[in-house]
Amino acid sequence: MLKMALVGCGLIARAHLHGIRNHAPDVKITATVDSDLQRARSMAEETGAEAFDSLETALSEGDFDAVDLMLPHDVHENACMACFEAGKAVLLEKPIANTLASAERILAVARESNAKLMVAEQAQYWTDVIKCRELIDNGVIGDILTARAYFFDRLVVDPNDPIPWRYSIKRSGGGISIDGGAHWIRPMRMMLGEIESVFAATESLIENMEGESLAHAIFRFESGVLASFQALKSDAISGPIEDFRITGTKGELITERGRNGRLMAYTSEHPKGQEIMSSVAGKAASYGVEIDDFAKHVLHGRELAAEPEYALGELRTALAMYRSVESGTWEKVWA
Repeated sequence: MLKMALVGCGLIARAHLHGIRNHAPDVKITATVDSDLQRARSMAEETGAEAFDSLETALSEGDFDAVDLMLPHDVHENACMACFEAGKAVLLEKPIANTLASAERILAVARESNAKLMVAEQAQYWTDVIKCRELIDNGVIGDILTARAYFFDRLVVDPNDPIPWRYSIKRSGGGISIDGGAHWIRPMRMMLGEIESVFAATESLIENMEGESLAHAIFRFESGVLASFQALKSDAISGPIEDFRITGTKGELITERGRNGRLMAYTSEHPKGQEIMSSVAGKAASYGVEIDDFAKHVLHGRELAAEPEYALGELRTALAMYRSVESGTWEKVWA
């Protein structure tokens, strides 16, 4: 059994806790940590854990072997370093950091100290994306011509709430692209390979949000394939949404979003579309499946679905988009 501390008891912790209960049987929550001690205590009451108001105190007094870090991006590095020094295995919520330099320091120290580190990107476990990759590999839609990703993030505004830390570029590293957009960049890489360069335009449309709430980009993959990426954070009413559309010489694969979302294949055999699978259950389960992957890696040495270095791809892509906005031209992702 892997004894784990939940560090940061906000909304994402709620999703992680639900996932642990349903899909990570080898994990036991023994500590909860939040600067708001009442919030930590509330989650501790649900789990039978001990509550702490700081990571420092938890590391010195708590009983756990691993941490699930769900914190503002700008404190990822310091939190990781403290946990590595204490000999804890680290599950780090994406993005790996708010800057490339910080991300590389985290990876370097993890390697040097032989620490267990995984970057939590639940899209790695989306079953419809995994199936898409399989269908592409099997030639179902032929050679890839192009693709499209669309991330719509519903904006929920409570005028009584403080300005979210995510609205600060210094804290988050950017806007929607570096944050939630990572969940759409990762599947594009899984399905189409590495992104070589990007061309982007962004707008900031939300009051008090310093980073972009709207992003349009063209991705050029190392294969030569061009794909489009769009991300929007808004309170606007939206129609049916396609997460991904992959177009090949023999057909298309489309993953739909929403309660009735499906993975659909359009080919000469099924010109009106063939339902391959639901897209819903796999996305809902992905938080727990990723934590179970981490637990089995720590406890049994099982290889991770994605090594922590792979998470540099989303960060580098978002940062290249920001450079493109400034330069007005194509920017290399891996420069």
